[in-house]
Amino acid sequence: MYRYVLHKITEHPDTDITYEAECLGCGWSAQPSEDSAAVDVECMSHTGRSGHKSFRRIRTSFALVVRAD
Repeated sequence: MYRYVLHKITEHPDTDITYEAECLGCGWSAQPSEDSAAVDVECMSHTGRSGHKSFRRIRTSFALVVRAD
């Protein structure tokens, strides 16, 4: 006998989201932060100094799978 249970995935409530960015032109990296705007400002400052315009942006969070009610 099989029982079907519906689940959902959410962000873990006891963890923070971390934002990061890395320049695709030279490998420069922004300081990881919980504030996405701070990382964006660092990228814009790097562009102003270097002329590099392409970045890999990373948002890291932890997931929690729970039963859907």
